[in-house]
Amino acid sequence: MILDGWGFSSNPNGNAVFEAKTPHLDGLEAEYPHTHLVCSGKAVGLPEGIMGNSEVGHLNIGAGRIVCQELRRIDNFIQDGSFFKNDKLKAVMGKVKATNSALHLMGLVSEGGVHSQLSHLFALIDMADKNRIPHVYIHAILDGRDTPPDGGVGYIKRLSEYLNQKKTGAIASICGRFYAMDRDNRWDRIEKAFCLYTQGKGVKEKNPVEAVKKAYIRGETDEFVRPIVITDPKEEPVRMIGDRDGIIFFNFRADRSREITRAFTDPSFSFFKRDPLPKLCEFVCMTLFDEAFDLPVAFSPVRLSGILGEVVSRHGLRQLRIAETEKYAHVTYFFNGGEEKPFPLEERCLIPSPRDVRTYDLKPEMSAYQVTEEVIARLKSKQYHMVVLNFANMDMVGHTGVLDAAIKACEAIDHCIHQIVSTVKAQNGITMITADHGNAEQMIEENGQVHTAHTLNPVRFLLIDDMRKNAELRNGILGDIAPTILEIMGIEKPQQMTGKSLLKTD
Repeated sequence: MILDGWGFSSNPNGNAVFEAKTPHLDGLEAEYPHTHLVCSGKAVGLPEGIMGNSEVGHLNIGAGRIVCQELRRIDNFIQDGSFFKNDKLKAVMGKVKATNSALHLMGLVSEGGVHSQLSHLFALIDMADKNRIPHVYIHAILDGRDTPPDGGVGYIKRLSEYLNQKKTGAIASICGRFYAMDRDNRWDRIEKAFCLYTQGKGVKEKNPVEAVKKAYIRGETDEFVRPIVITDPKEEPVRMIGDRDGIIFFNFRADRSREITRAFTDPSFSFFKRDPLPKLCEFVCMTLFDEAFDLPVAFSPVRLSGILGEVVSRHGLRQLRIAETEKYAHVTYFFNGGEEKPFPLEERCLIPSPRDVRTYDLKPEMSAYQVTEEVIARLKSKQYHMVVLNFANMDMVGHTGVLDAAIKACEAIDHCIHQIVSTVKAQNGITMITADHGNAEQMIEENGQVHTAHTLNPVRFLLIDDMRKNAELRNGILGDIAPTILEIMGIEKPQQMTGKSLLKTD
């Protein structure tokens, strides 16, 4: 079981995990072996000091090794200069220059390092400047989940200063990620972002920095900033996305990039009317957003082999992946090393996330009870040798910054864990409980400000196995979980799996 956002911190202040009444988890921790795992920085293939996230966590857990992440890969390409020679980036810049059309750089303007990195946008601006691209426009998406909820104004200020320094480009639009980066088929949100980009529909403002400040005055935090169109002195949009223009979507994480990409590029798109639909010269994805997309990818993925799901499948064992919508991609696509297709004997079960609330603090249990009901029924069928389950609550509710709701989320999960562990025990099975990164254990900053982002804290790992109650576990990393599973299953670890079992040996 992966409890998304279940970090460990000894600081009780703003710690939903500490404050929640979780008798079942507490009892398991008192009775069974447990340890802590590092889930950030170099231990998961990120730059030092960068917090982990769900994509990174599930990749490392499923791969059984440290997986160099897209953030670090692209950083390296910038440092060695190969970024500026990238064929896909050069091609779109060449096309817009040849037709005197516009290059649009669209993505999350943030240093959260989860979906994007500001330095990557600056590198694209540098590249456009060096290639003398005459018309460059930024469509800035604000963060507020992986960064402080009012950090966006600082990023927009830095971006504006950088554009002025380079004398290249202008900010054309701003909106919160709530609109442009949905991943739960809430197409009404994506439609608002699409209309901002193509029709200039939004709050009209001339100054990007002042525009964000005004949004704060309206009570909007970065994530929820309503679409803003930046206008010229005549109050006309600085630039909308139109025919012959090119787009580089500079987010490197796939799951929240897919829907807006489909809106611009899918010929059979039917979720809302696209009028107009720009006839783009090119839409470049920073990384592979979806194998079904017939689009240029600037930085293709590194294929992983010898990962947990593949090894279990190769031994003729049946496995189940189950989660609600918000984390379904993580227990499938990301857990499988970025591969969409299931392995043989791998079954998948998607439980819909709630659609009747705008934010999950209003329903902190989310769909955990439905996930639990389904997984218990599947366990009782005795079909599966391995089940990978994700509970999204502590992360998704933690991102809202509402401490009381996060406490309720923890308590709901505790109830679910009791039911699932009891079912597994009745079948003489083994349960491992861990997390991909922290969140709910730190809901308040030291200065008293609400904390909505992930954390640098380690996560717990519990081994609930009545045959190994006296086992000793060492501290480790997320990449050590898969080797531990294989050792317990009696399966030899493949050579590519460089993680080490958490079970101490004499």
